[in-house]
Amino acid sequence: MKTFFSADLHLGHANIIKYCNRPFKDEDDMNKKLITNWNQRVKPEDIVYHIGDFCFRGGAEGGKTKAQMWEEKLNGKIIHIRGNHDVNNGAKSLITQAILEFGDLQVFATHVPPTMKLEVPEFCDFVICGHIHNQWKYKHYKDNLDLITVPIINVGVDVWKFIPIALDELIVFYQQVIRGTAK
Repeated sequence: MKTFFSADLHLGHANIIKYCNRPFKDEDDMNKKLITNWNQRVKPEDIVYHIGDFCFRGGAEGGKTKAQMWEEKLNGKIIHIRGNHDVNNGAKSLITQAILEFGDLQVFATHVPPTMKLEVPEFCDFVICGHIHNQWKYKHYKDNLDLITVPIINVGVDVWKFIPIALDELIVFYQQVIRGTAK
């Protein structure tokens, strides 16, 4: 069993292609490629933390919400951390933020990246977020007294080649950010 992270799939959301300059010809092409990419990496027994904005809003069809319809097409057990677009799509989660522990690392997970130090528990090693799409892959303010001094890593598909990122890859990237060698 492996653990993965992703954010901002925006399945079924045609305008996200233009908004984020995604390399898909249309909504159907985007949905198919996102599902294929996900299922090539994620196995049925794996866990995926999706950090907000899973799919576009819409009512239930055939007794299933939009989120349930997309979840059936994706491998793994998906744990949703709710994003601003997850209010009306049926993504079942009351979780808006979480502290995840992996070995000796404490990770703060939230859809919208925090901007002030007081928004992040001081014992956390880094933050994972979504929401900002392709604007940046990470932020590390280091020594600013008012801003967050731990790295903030965007796990959104727009900066990770439209695939979920595995826990071991995330930790390696975090270490690169700390060393100043991240790209």
